[in-house]
Amino acid sequence: MADIQTGQTDFGKVKAAIHRRLLQKLNLDRVNQLGRESVRAEVGQIVESLATAESTPMTLQERDRIAQEVLDEVFGLGPLEPLLKDPAISDILVNSYKDVYVERRGLLERTAVQFRDEGHLLAIIDRIVSAVGRRVDESSPMVDARLADGSRVNAIIPPLAIDGACLSIRRFGRDPLTVDDLLRYQSLTSGMLALLRGCVFARLNVVISGGTGAGKTTLLNILSSFISNRERIITIEDAAELQLHQDHVVRLETRPPNIEGKGAVLQRQLVINSLRMRPDRIIVGEVRSDEALDMLQAMNTGHDGSLTTVHANSARDALGRLETMVAMANLHMPEIATRRQIASAIDLVVQISRLSDGSRKVTSISEITGMEGDIISMQEIFAYRKTGLGENGAVLGDFVATGIRPRLAERLAASGVNLPAAMFEPIRRP
Repeated sequence: MADIQTGQTDFGKVKAAIHRRLLQKLNLDRVNQLGRESVRAEVGQIVESLATAESTPMTLQERDRIAQEVLDEVFGLGPLEPLLKDPAISDILVNSYKDVYVERRGLLERTAVQFRDEGHLLAIIDRIVSAVGRRVDESSPMVDARLADGSRVNAIIPPLAIDGACLSIRRFGRDPLTVDDLLRYQSLTSGMLALLRGCVFARLNVVISGGTGAGKTTLLNILSSFISNRERIITIEDAAELQLHQDHVVRLETRPPNIEGKGAVLQRQLVINSLRMRPDRIIVGEVRSDEALDMLQAMNTGHDGSLTTVHANSARDALGRLETMVAMANLHMPEIATRRQIASAIDLVVQISRLSDGSRKVTSISEITGMEGDIISMQEIFAYRKTGLGENGAVLGDFVATGIRPRLAERLAASGVNLPAAMFEPIRRP
């Protein structure tokens, strides 16, 4: 193998030949039963014999690389394995078998990773979805699944994907971000954090709003960590992503329909069922449909301290989205009744955004104060104001207090959370 990197010898063909001979020598069932080290030894022997038989000179480094890639094919997700091992990667986006992107530290970049062909990519997708009892084929060309480490997977294949199968993997770090990480990355200030911690402790209902990949689930994880260990928490998610460490947590997850299109369990059903499970807190990973109505009703009927997220570009948009989702329940509630329900249920809306440089910031914390006529009234307590761009496109800006002392400060004080009035005063610049 004179020069693998320049392609004088087809590295992929050599690897495929070794993989084929391994499966011929060890039947597939036995390969799956054997440990990784046993198969590694077999792979090493086959690499050695293949190099000798075909007079293919290979350095020790090249042989190790072939052996590792074959092991990834047998036990893992093939060419995606090195990406899955990189803790800096948050998303893996396979647009086609030869076109793979990743998001690293908030920014997209193309990789040199490729699959052998379309069939190879489809085989990896099938391995992922079959592991969780799902299937993907022409009759069911779109599927959601989850990897063993909790990473969320979406696959879509032809005829829906015109240019070939697509695979998207949303990674979740083994060690979730902590409060200290938020402060270190300057995602918010210590004063903003103190307010959020106090709101969770005082059992206020909080909605986290933001766009795709803004960090809503990460922030929800962190706010959830402020809940007392003595409370019973029920989490409801489309795909389980939350990583709570309290003792008393019950995790519920939706179920898609089976091959016959039956047996689906929706978030709305889980929210309704959770009310019968004696919850102290209900955490809905993301409201996206008619379950919003049941979530609001739960918040309004004694299940305070609930947390959830919603896709929206601003705090005001988040309320509009909730209003739209309540309408999906087809109860034909008057618009004003829906808004009153939202205004009385939700105490705080936290807006989080991913900026153009890939950083994530809590850009607004707003308090719901009630109704003014037929409009939900709200006031912004903290905000992030962009001031420009620095070197390498870094976003420059400041976190500011708007000068409004929130009405909820009295509720916090009644729960033993006393926040200094000075933290809500705007900084006077000379």
